[in-house]
Amino acid sequence: MIYCVEDERNIRELLVYTLGTTGFEAKGIHDGKELFENLEKEIPDLILLDIMLPGEDGYAILEKLKKDPSTREIPIIMVTAKEAEYDKVRGLDGGADDYITKPFGMMEFIARVKAVLRRTQKNAEDKIFYCENLSVNIDRHEVLDGKRKVELTYKEFEMLRYLMENQGIVLSRDRLLERIWGYDFDGETRTVDVHIRTLRQKLGNSGSLIETIRGVGYRIGDGK
Repeated sequence: MIYCVEDERNIRELLVYTLGTTGFEAKGIHDGKELFENLEKEIPDLILLDIMLPGEDGYAILEKLKKDPSTREIPIIMVTAKEAEYDKVRGLDGGADDYITKPFGMMEFIARVKAVLRRTQKNAEDKIFYCENLSVNIDRHEVLDGKRKVELTYKEFEMLRYLMENQGIVLSRDRLLERIWGYDFDGETRTVDVHIRTLRQKLGNSGSLIETIRGVGYRIGDGK
């Protein structure tokens, strides 16, 4: 079950319809009050949470969800008309798993939903990600290139973790900056390139798994 929290009826119905036609069960919800009423009856697999809502806004609702032990593990995608970097970072820092900015295409929307569900479901199972001879154990903070243990800095580990969680998806340099560092360096994306280069060196034989997508960013694996 996916809850779509959106006060604009047309958008809410479109999201629910699109999810339904792609095999998901979804329910439209108008505001935070209705969301929490529904959470008392059923915990969903994912919440699509608009920021601009009547009453409590999406940020306040996100904070409540992450503070409550019964709801803190629910994956959340923030849906917003705001494009400012601060708004995106605020949602991610608050615990959201992803964000998508209106207007957006339905194919991108479904791809984002599938990506978040895929990585959160994997995490729930064992929190270990594999790509050929490379394995990343999230709980142990352990990386193995075959049987060789790889020592990484915190930022290097978080970057590798994010790549592994999104196998097959090209992640832009800006997106990696926002996710790993929490802010942008006024367009200075070279920081990502430097960390990727060091990460590849430390991973040894598995370093070649990190592909450079020219003019865009980086990808690991094929997502299968």
